[in-house]
Amino acid sequence: MSLLVVGSVAFDNVETPKGKVEDALGGSALYFSASSSMFTDVRLVAVVGDDFPDEPVNFLKGRGVDLSGLHQVEGKTFRWEGRYGADLNEAETLATHLNVFGDFKPVLSEEYRKSEYVFLANIDPCLQRDVLDQVESPKFVALDTMNFWIDSKLDSLKETLKRIDMLVINDGEARSLGGDNNVVRAARNILKMGPRFLVIKRGEYGALLFDGEEFAFAPAFPLEEVFDPTGAGDTFAGGMMGYIANKDSVSPEILRQAMVMGCTMASFDVEDFSFNAMRNLTHPQINGRLNAFRNLIHCTDFASPGKA
Repeated sequence: MSLLVVGSVAFDNVETPKGKVEDALGGSALYFSASSSMFTDVRLVAVVGDDFPDEPVNFLKGRGVDLSGLHQVEGKTFRWEGRYGADLNEAETLATHLNVFGDFKPVLSEEYRKSEYVFLANIDPCLQRDVLDQVESPKFVALDTMNFWIDSKLDSLKETLKRIDMLVINDGEARSLGGDNNVVRAARNILKMGPRFLVIKRGEYGALLFDGEEFAFAPAFPLEEVFDPTGAGDTFAGGMMGYIANKDSVSPEILRQAMVMGCTMASFDVEDFSFNAMRNLTHPQINGRLNAFRNLIHCTDFASPGKA
C-alpha cells in the first residue's frame, strides 16, 4: 500500500552527553521515510535548498522511496540546532533557521493524491489541511504536531484534528492539548476533538495507544547506550505507519502490533547520531530485535494471587 509523508528534510547540529555532530542529516520526513520504507512504498513531500547533497537522496531512492515530491529550490535547507542534557527525553532548542522551509507549500501530483495512507508530520496545521484537501480518498490519516502549534494556532489545529484518524504526539504535548496533567484524562479530551486514535510517545518509557475507552502500552526497548534521540519520534511513527500500510489494516490488534514495531525501529535510531543507525539496517536485524521485544512483553497466564 502507498504511504505518503509530508514534512521536513533538514540539517541538524546536535549535542548530547555522547558527543556532538554538525550538519547532520535530519528532518521529520527523512527519519520517517528511512523507517517506513523498510515495510512499504513511501512517497515523500518536502523541500530542500541547493546546498542539499546527493547522498541521502540516493540512499532513499535505494530504499525505494518515491522522491518526485522532494523539491530542490534556490536557497539554504532548513536547519535546527539542539542540545540534550542528562534527560534525553527533552531537547533544548538553540536555534531554528527555516530557510526554504519557511515558504513550503505542499503541492501533490496526481499520483500522490491517490495515496491510501497519509502521515502529516510536524508542520503548520493550515498546511496539513491543504494536503488533506488534495488527497482524494485516503484509507487512514495520521498527524503529528508540537507545542508551538498548540500554543499559537490551537483553533486551526482543532479544525485539522476533525479530519484525521490518528494523532501521534508526546506526553507533554498531550497534556497541553488535552488541558489536563493526567495523561489518561488528557487523552479522553483529545479524542473528543476528532481523532479515532491517539498515540502518546513517552521516550524511554515507551508509548500509549488510546482507542475510545480502551488503551494499550508498549515499552521502549532497554538499551545500554543511547547516543542521539533526535528523530526517534519520527522513526517511531515511520515504523508504525509503515507496518499499518504493509498490513493494510487498522484493526485493534494491528494497531497494537504497529506500536511495538514503532518502538522497535526507534530503538535502532537512538543508537547513533542522525539516522546513521538506519542506513544499513536489515530485516533480519529488525526481526531479531522484534523477537527480543516479544520476550520482553510476553507474560503467560497465571493464577489469581489471592489467598488460598
